[in-house]
Amino acid sequence: MLDKMEVVDVEKVIQEFEDITKDAERVQRETLRKILEENGSAEYLLNLGLNGRTDPESFKACVPLVTHKELEPYIQRITDGDSLPILTGQPITTISLSSGTTQGKPKFVPFNDELMETTLQIYITSYAFRNRDFPIENAKALQFIYSSKQFKTKGGLAAGTATTNVYRNSKFKNAMKGMQSQCCSPDEVIFGPDFHQSLYCHLLCGLIFREEIQFVFSTFAHSIVHAFRTFEQVWEEICTDIREGVLTSRITAPSIRSAMSKLLKPNPELADLIHKKCSGLSNWYGLIPELFPNAKYIYGIMTGSMEPYLKKLRHYAGDMPLLSADYGSSEGWIAANVNPRLPPESTTFAVVPQIGYFEFIPRRENGVGQEAFLCMEPKPVGLTEVKLGEEYEIILTNFAGLYRYRLGDVVKVMGFYNSTPELKFVCRANLILNINIDKNTEKDLQLAVDEAAKLITERKLEVVDYTSMVDLSTDPPHYVIIWEINGEVSEDVLKECCNCLDRSFVDAGYVSSRKVNSIGPLELRLVQRGTFQKILDHYVGLGGALNQFKTPRCIGPSNNLVVQIFGGNVLKSYFSTAF
Repeated sequence: MLDKMEVVDVEKVIQEFEDITKDAERVQRETLRKILEENGSAEYLLNLGLNGRTDPESFKACVPLVTHKELEPYIQRITDGDSLPILTGQPITTISLSSGTTQGKPKFVPFNDELMETTLQIYITSYAFRNRDFPIENAKALQFIYSSKQFKTKGGLAAGTATTNVYRNSKFKNAMKGMQSQCCSPDEVIFGPDFHQSLYCHLLCGLIFREEIQFVFSTFAHSIVHAFRTFEQVWEEICTDIREGVLTSRITAPSIRSAMSKLLKPNPELADLIHKKCSGLSNWYGLIPELFPNAKYIYGIMTGSMEPYLKKLRHYAGDMPLLSADYGSSEGWIAANVNPRLPPESTTFAVVPQIGYFEFIPRRENGVGQEAFLCMEPKPVGLTEVKLGEEYEIILTNFAGLYRYRLGDVVKVMGFYNSTPELKFVCRANLILNINIDKNTEKDLQLAVDEAAKLITERKLEVVDYTSMVDLSTDPPHYVIIWEINGEVSEDVLKECCNCLDRSFVDAGYVSSRKVNSIGPLELRLVQRGTFQKILDHYVGLGGALNQFKTPRCIGPSNNLVVQIFGGNVLKSYFSTAF
């Protein structure tokens, strides 16, 4: 697919998607057959007794459901240099790292050419539907993309974040040309050694080409919000660079300075225009369309853990449409957004049936979490067997050695595109706040924070970011919610925010536990401005990429360094009196 540059035929891609989704069950069986034929010689499958069989029935009978923990010994052998066919028929030559923000440390995930092909399949499919509704042609895009360094594992394999492995792939670059969207920043900025310097230069490049920018993109909504929060701090310095045609001394990387010197020329008229626009904005509302008048939309993943950033992103976007990107993970892609006009909160994703083999575990009514699945676990159903309105945990089998792999995501079936389901992300299956019989997910935390944040929104302030933890050192244990806010708030308002947070966790187990004092009063900790930036810097310093960063919504007790960062930046602490 796109081994050499060719312009994507939008109507042809859409028609192909129509064809494969009309008979998704057949396509799924064919996809599983292809995966098992390519990898039938792998030690993992041989040991399970498949004996060359490729039908779904034999596959499900022989191959167990697994999490990453069960596969870690096999993946470790691969990273250590064992060249035998362990998980795949052909040797794995590249390893992807997850963001590490969910479990506190990155997971190693096999990456190969077939997984790259499925990535391009998703990109091209969603591009076709997006371009039908929001056509662009020979566009420049302001893309806040960053590639961290690849390194060699003990066994000599190239390893890097999933986004790094994609951005460094020649097929990806050809695909971007085929989709007629060129990043306005040179490769030296994308692959720069310091993401702070790269971010500054992304903004600068965007303004140099401001009339040509047709959309704004980053992998996650958080990265776009972070970029324009940074712009608020550096815009006058950027104006000086443009006026004088000389790059600020804050950019020290020789490769970036050299590349930017070829783009940056004195342009006092442009500097004056930007200065006038920024000075005339009220609280930066509508900043993006003011800076980039021909941009048609803002694009990135805006669902799940990115939803808390939508309010701020809409503030910067004004009336410009927000288009949510596709649904996937470090382990592989799952579904494409084929209804780009839907607002992010309503976005659904149509499963692309030939990029992997998918199963779905029905979600129990008595809650999510591992204990909900351990006893009398419901039997997984196939892609076309899911039911409208029901919730499921996703099981993935891909071309890179993951078989019946539990992603840990819970989704709801919102409809069908022909015979393939359209999914809405609900939450992670694991509980993030749990002391005894209470069951609160990331979504429950978000709803509680949203409700309490209304009390400071009324005062023209905002929660910049938030996280949570369980404090087991007290008797009884209690929830801790950590906020960073962008201004001064009175003691009385913060105390009421704390009470509101406590009241907003409506899970029956939590409420009953609070009433009998088996869970103590909720604690709200206010941290210094810039604390969450320190958390981002910490994860990037571990080798992660800004593109993949997601604020950890719950800090586990084993994540000592992150606990220390937050602990060292607490300004004030409040305890609830709500119960």
